[in-house]
Amino acid sequence: MSRPCDLDAIEARRLIGNKKLSPLELTKSCIEQIEKLNPSINAVVAINNADVLKQAKKAEDDVMSGSELGLLHGLPVGIKDLNIVKNLRSTSGSKIYENRIPESDDTIVEDIRSEGAIIFCKTNTPEFGAGGNTKNFVYGATSNPFDLTKTPAGSSGGSAAALACNMMPLANGSDYGGSLRTPAGFCGVNGFRPSPGLVPATEAAVGLNPFSVQGPMGRSVSDTYLLLQAQANLNRMDPFSSFDSISMPQELIGADLSNIKMAYSADLGCAPVDNEIKSIFLDKVSTFKSNFRKSEQAEPNFLDVHNCFEVIRGFNYVASHKERFDNSKDLLGPNVIDNVERGLKYSLSDVSWAHVMQTKIYRNFRNFFNEYDVLICPAASVSPYPHEQLFVDEINGEKMPTYMRWLSLSYATTMAIPCVWALPCGLDHQQMPFGIQLIAPAGKDIDLSEIAKSLESILIKNEATKRPVPQIV
Repeated sequence: MSRPCDLDAIEARRLIGNKKLSPLELTKSCIEQIEKLNPSINAVVAINNADVLKQAKKAEDDVMSGSELGLLHGLPVGIKDLNIVKNLRSTSGSKIYENRIPESDDTIVEDIRSEGAIIFCKTNTPEFGAGGNTKNFVYGATSNPFDLTKTPAGSSGGSAAALACNMMPLANGSDYGGSLRTPAGFCGVNGFRPSPGLVPATEAAVGLNPFSVQGPMGRSVSDTYLLLQAQANLNRMDPFSSFDSISMPQELIGADLSNIKMAYSADLGCAPVDNEIKSIFLDKVSTFKSNFRKSEQAEPNFLDVHNCFEVIRGFNYVASHKERFDNSKDLLGPNVIDNVERGLKYSLSDVSWAHVMQTKIYRNFRNFFNEYDVLICPAASVSPYPHEQLFVDEINGEKMPTYMRWLSLSYATTMAIPCVWALPCGLDHQQMPFGIQLIAPAGKDIDLSEIAKSLESILIKNEATKRPVPQIV
């Protein structure tokens, strides 16, 4: 048998349930992997080995005593450092909270813990999740396991890099402008951005914000879906929460792709995308598009999505960080300061315009899916770049007007309120991981997950599209 830390989550959970794998053995193996690789990757930023081993021993005792076991029983789960964990340093990547040791868990951590998971460690993130490069003033930069000089993207870069290195079988992430999807693409792992409310967001400063969601990450669709089942819940403290456990199958069986109508687009008609990435994407699509009932190059009309996104994001950043900006600006990093300053320049008229524009984009998007079941595009507009570089400032010789513009392959659909899978799809021209997004309207989470399960089974059979594994592992 391979090392316990190399096991998929589904297989590890099956072995634990059958008393063929000890949660303590699995946890020790994951700790050993962290001790071996994390000094060069810097994906895991806080861990209490004594507490983790205590959790693992309790999980093992429950197995041996015949206790009822949860979905994630005995599985170590990494927690993105934007979430707070009881008795574990939780900084949000900010000097403001550099020494915070919470006395309670976030709701999502409580839900994961209640399913028997071992709350394992904190994974690195840019300050308050602001940016597509996982680095901050507290912990420094996380490296991409495929090239230590490059970034795993952000803001769930620590989770994605740790998963790629087999430091843990599962990790949580979050997503606004691609914070879950881009790191999955850059690191060759899976991530799922669920519909608003499927995974309750009860700690958000702005409750009426359907654009920022939390979601699962793993090394396969089935593993990632397993964590989603633990995260999904009904919690009325989130105004969008509407979970229906009856509609969520225990496991994915896959969709019949010969009945699925697929659209694909290299740039969504609005995003700057590196020419090499466009070409590679079209080559990858050519290897699997014949499996669908219909496949056509098409995309919704995203109208003035860039200005729409900037205004709405600015509004949300001012709401979330204005007090910190006023009282602790000297401790904040440049991305948070930039977002708040730009947000403060917008007027009520600007915000009103942006919400009207977002409604038009949403309706265009919903109407598009009267004709198609899934839209596929690249997970990122560029190949992974050096982590010394804070963001991508130029694509195809064109200067990017904001530090977020290179992420518009993700944020364009965020404005349309989607659910999205990020799947690994081989390597790019730089021999770095290449990922794709599978996109559908909000509410289609299970249908899209079944499509992702089936497409994954096709991708892994082809050397050019199977999930890459870093040599460092």
